[in-house]
Amino acid sequence: MKTITWLLPLVSITMFVSAQKKSDRKTLSNLQLHINYLSSDKLEGRKSGAPGEQLAAAYISSQLQQLNVAPRGDSGFMQTFTIKEGREAAANCSMKINHELLTAGKQFIPLPFSPDKSAKGEVLPDANEPDNIWLININELEADNKKTSLEQYYQQTQIAAKSGATGVIFYNGKETAADAEQWSATRLPATAIPAVWVNTDISRKLSSEDATTFLIEMQLAFKKVKHTGTNVIGFIDNKAAKTVIIGAHYDHAGTGFRGADDNASGIAALLEITRLLKSSSVKNHNFLIVAFSGKEQGLSGSRYFTAHSPVDLAQVNYMINLDMIGRLDPAKGLQIGGVDTSPGWPGIIGSIAARETKLVYEPGNTGTSDHASFYKKNIPVLYLCTGSHHDTPASDDSADKINYDGALTVVKLVYDIIGKTDNMEKLAFNSK
Repeated sequence: MKTITWLLPLVSITMFVSAQKKSDRKTLSNLQLHINYLSSDKLEGRKSGAPGEQLAAAYISSQLQQLNVAPRGDSGFMQTFTIKEGREAAANCSMKINHELLTAGKQFIPLPFSPDKSAKGEVLPDANEPDNIWLININELEADNKKTSLEQYYQQTQIAAKSGATGVIFYNGKETAADAEQWSATRLPATAIPAVWVNTDISRKLSSEDATTFLIEMQLAFKKVKHTGTNVIGFIDNKAAKTVIIGAHYDHAGTGFRGADDNASGIAALLEITRLLKSSSVKNHNFLIVAFSGKEQGLSGSRYFTAHSPVDLAQVNYMINLDMIGRLDPAKGLQIGGVDTSPGWPGIIGSIAARETKLVYEPGNTGTSDHASFYKKNIPVLYLCTGSHHDTPASDDSADKINYDGALTVVKLVYDIIGKTDNMEKLAFNSK
């Protein structure tokens, strides 16, 4: 399906200019307040299950409480769920290359099938010898579409062990450290030798044309872990027959990543939309406000929510997901996904003339954000995003990079969509 672009005309309502400007200033101030806190170093990147995530959850719940939104979690606003159970690096798990100590969980990750075991050797690049540590370039492995990456690494480790290797280091993988960490919940029989995955920086060092010999020392040790994530849920009860769910994820990649756009921006917009709805005359729907954790762990928070919803999902009209709405570029426009999930969406969105906003209709129904969990439950969805920013490192995703006027535009647009649908019949679901 081709991408469709709409340019919505500007509507000027002279009577309310002053009031609107005052309201806009309030919204802009609040957006900055929320994003600055959620992306601050204090929250350490808001990784699911980490202390920073709990600080963020407490902040979001306190904001909802101040807005007099009712809690709808299992305990107040909170709904906890298990992200994963498995093994991860213990405190005494270590690895050195040429006496440089690497950081577990970031520069190297012990693979979950490894034993608690050590290995040491002087390793020559491109020379995998018996009684030594092997370096395996993942780019040179023959692709096997029937196996996952982890299963391939497991197979290669077994082959290396049979050939006399004392340990294995896999480098030049396409996975991020966050991807590799998710493998810790995978259960595979232990191999005879230790095996680790290393990140891009260490891979570059191992691939260097100037490399001669590497002195490598590894001591792998594991601990059993159970990570718990927390969704934050509030409810505006208008005693209506239908409910609209508005959501955004608040978790991010952890220490070293601020996540102002991804996705403090979505949470800030969520809170401001909630504030507007709480004082509005839009009363023909109830509103379930959900800040998801676990998005970066396979949508585990939204998947748990849809299986344990505090409201009957059969009464849900639709779900709107706000994910990375802080980098609006007027030339590129606002991306809207999920329009195909209801035959009613194109007409609704096309009829909204709230402000001059370029809208880019993205084909496809699901994607990789939390709205996908609701689509799987036959609920129409919309996904709003101002686009990724791969031109800058993820660590530069800071509050000063946010287009706050653009975020205000997104807040208004979502509010207008909700207002437009308030007096309409329940949207039909389209699974095609």
